[in-house]
Amino acid sequence: MPAIFTVAATVLTLLATLYALAALLVRPRTRGPRPGDVRDLGGNGTAAPVPVSVLKPLCGLEPRLEHNLATFCQQTHPHYQLVFGVRDPNDPAIAVVQRLARRFPALDMQLVVDPRVHGSNLKVSNLINMMQAARHPWLVLADSDVAVAPGYLERVTLPLRDPGVGIVTCLYHGQAEGGFWPRLGALFIDTWFAPSVRVASGGGSSAFAFGATIALRAEVLRAIGGFAALKDRLADDYHLGGLTRRRGLATVLSDAWVSTDVTETSLRALWSRERRWMQTIRSLNPAGYAFSFITFTLPMLALGLWLAPTALNLAIALPGAAARLGLHWKRPAPGVPAPGHAMLAPLRDCLLLLEWLSGFAGATARWRSQLVPIDTLTRRWKP
Repeated sequence: MPAIFTVAATVLTLLATLYALAALLVRPRTRGPRPGDVRDLGGNGTAAPVPVSVLKPLCGLEPRLEHNLATFCQQTHPHYQLVFGVRDPNDPAIAVVQRLARRFPALDMQLVVDPRVHGSNLKVSNLINMMQAARHPWLVLADSDVAVAPGYLERVTLPLRDPGVGIVTCLYHGQAEGGFWPRLGALFIDTWFAPSVRVASGGGSSAFAFGATIALRAEVLRAIGGFAALKDRLADDYHLGGLTRRRGLATVLSDAWVSTDVTETSLRALWSRERRWMQTIRSLNPAGYAFSFITFTLPMLALGLWLAPTALNLAIALPGAAARLGLHWKRPAPGVPAPGHAMLAPLRDCLLLLEWLSGFAGATARWRSQLVPIDTLTRRWKP
């Protein structure tokens, strides 16, 4: 093999190994409670807690919907309201909210049923309708498939005390509901997506925002044009963070973690979800997406060794493979379970590579029952 191919293959192996080591070892730049923060998460502070409105847009039943929503009804924050919203008056999620209202009668809880559509993004349209019921100066948005710990609301809103903060977001791990395919889907989150965010954050980037949690002040939302500014954006969470950063406000990654359900029970369903994720990333950051092949550790190491089967290349690849497997047994944060299932790592990485390749094609993807245009909804605005 020509020397140039040997060098190129060795470089590929080196890059894949360095990324795998970084994904295993790096810690994100998160912000937790600091001296003087409200109540110091332990009741010792003197500052009054700021009331919070939690917005939960809903659409249909999900396997653990009532359980997940109930975790938001059991928060230790002393002054918050829950606002649920649906578009369809026959949506089965309404019955779930009604049961929660009976279970937690002392909780400030509103349900908004409003069929008006304000743009291409039906979730954002729902949020626009829900804002009529939000009364408090701080807001928290969270997807319907998210479950949280009792102290979550206090922790994720603490950084909003700083007027220089635009939004607060947090990482999440996959909660597999079912058998083989949900477990594989949870590994997509726990061993690829979350580590890539940790690496980016550890490297100084804050160009992210996740629908699992976004906390912001209502005055900041008004300053960027409200949810109406997002009504034609597919990646509304990403653009919400970008709009606040354009105003010179910081994006903070909270040290709180939440869990999100993974329920796809077939390869077809899992492929559809993860490919849509890849297409969205590609539309938001084409250059970064193109070079993300180095994050698919095991296929890249195998390719590098196949192209350059040298002792040096093997010595470089071994720690990379060990780091990739070790990532499955590392707890991302206190209280967050390790992904496990290291034997699935080769399949998981190969499926990632195939999804990445397929993500270069196609301008539409299916989200729930809606066919959404990937490119036109994400490229109208650049952060």
